[in-house]
Amino acid sequence: MVVEIGGFAVADWVTLAPTLVLVAASLLVFLIDTVEPRPGSSSNAVLAAVTTVGSLLAFLVAGYLLVVGVGQERVTGPVSMFNGQLVVDGMSLFFVVIVGSVTALVALASYDYLAGEAYQAEYYALVLLAATGMSLMASANSLATAFVCLELSSLPSYALVAFYKDNRGSVEASLKYFLVGALSSSVLVYGISLVYAASGRLQFGAVAEQLGARPEFAGVLGVGVVMVLLGFAFKTASVPFHFWAPEAYEGAPAPVSAFLSSASKAAGFVLAFRLFLTAFPEVGGLAGGDPAVDWVVAVQVLAVVTMFVGNFAAATQEKVKRMLAYSSVGHAGYVLIGLAAISAPDSGFVLGASMMHLLVYGFMNTGAFLFVALAEQWGIGRTFQDFNGLSTQAPLACAAMTVFLFSLAGLPIGGGFISKLYLLAATAKAGTWLLGAALIVNSALSLYYYSRVVKAMWFEEPDGTVEIESYPTSLYAAVVIAAVATVVLLPAFGLLSPSAFNAASGLF
Repeated sequence: MVVEIGGFAVADWVTLAPTLVLVAASLLVFLIDTVEPRPGSSSNAVLAAVTTVGSLLAFLVAGYLLVVGVGQERVTGPVSMFNGQLVVDGMSLFFVVIVGSVTALVALASYDYLAGEAYQAEYYALVLLAATGMSLMASANSLATAFVCLELSSLPSYALVAFYKDNRGSVEASLKYFLVGALSSSVLVYGISLVYAASGRLQFGAVAEQLGARPEFAGVLGVGVVMVLLGFAFKTASVPFHFWAPEAYEGAPAPVSAFLSSASKAAGFVLAFRLFLTAFPEVGGLAGGDPAVDWVVAVQVLAVVTMFVGNFAAATQEKVKRMLAYSSVGHAGYVLIGLAAISAPDSGFVLGASMMHLLVYGFMNTGAFLFVALAEQWGIGRTFQDFNGLSTQAPLACAAMTVFLFSLAGLPIGGGFISKLYLLAATAKAGTWLLGAALIVNSALSLYYYSRVVKAMWFEEPDGTVEIESYPTSLYAAVVIAAVATVVLLPAFGLLSPSAFNAASGLF
């Protein structure tokens, strides 16, 4: 099949260029390590540069394809490949932009963070391979392809969490992550088997076409849909499969925590959006008629519970990194509004609001974890008290962290304010007042525990035990870039949101 990109006719597989760039970068990392296997300052700089440039190039290519309208109704329409197993459209390209930007920031920050560590080539290769799996998840259009892509992103992630092999906390976190991941994968694949038994199809569109043709399997289908939903709860760190997140994020290297909490979460959500809205519209009652199981109600319950569990748990933490981990669980509840408040008249707006929140979240949450990585480089402890008076020695970094935290809380200092406002408007349009109330209450609660960090950095007296002697260039640059992007997204929100709303509308 031939498609037109920027006035040129090219083969359809070219639309997968962002993913192919990530694959090429990972292979190049392996090649460089083969030529110069001994870790050294020069080889590590090249590895970090290849990973950063490759991720940035994937981000730029995906952004270009999105801007010129590839995969969208106004130009080519969705580009289907491999007998419908993969599809490139506005939705997939939008999320590859998120994955590529987060991966580039993490790779840039990792150069200083991993200075002197062995196995850096393996680290960067695993990051790129995980990002490849995440970008393919955005294009998956079949239950079988979705499961393979999900595992492609999950398996490297298990290894990344245990990168510090001699650190007991890192290995323990990886083991817990792997065990919960294995359980959730089992739940997901069994749910897929039940959906296949009820429909006889694996491709999303074909599943939707067969749902009404076999009413005798309605019960089997209902159980399968619920199990699939629970399987995706793991990837998005939603309740009840959220227990791995605090353990994994705390034990993993801080850049890996940033990568998993932002890029991995976005990939899980795009797959859930595509699957439930394309394969199960009748099951959720979106296509009219009596649904076999109303997954919209199930997602509403899941969203509210995830918001409250994540935020209340974050409010009780004494360690900053663990607080951010539970905070990411709460934000998963916010993003679930994209499915929980879905309604026929305003579906594109509701889903687009969640997509834009994930875009902003990718910068502000990644930046917050990278600031923690910077603090770890300085030998600062993990509790709130350990950050006392830090602004006297690192005012720029503390200002960036303040931007991240207040934007995460929804204050008008970054794009998080507008994205939460859009989510609130989405709940109002859909008439789901419980979701709107939960969003407001939990955002107010989050301001409490985010402010504890800001108070410690700016208003508490330092104890004088920490003396900052160096400022890691690449790590500092990644934090500042993320902060600038978070602030810029506030005025630029109106320019970017139409792309999200158009991409979301393409699913309906």
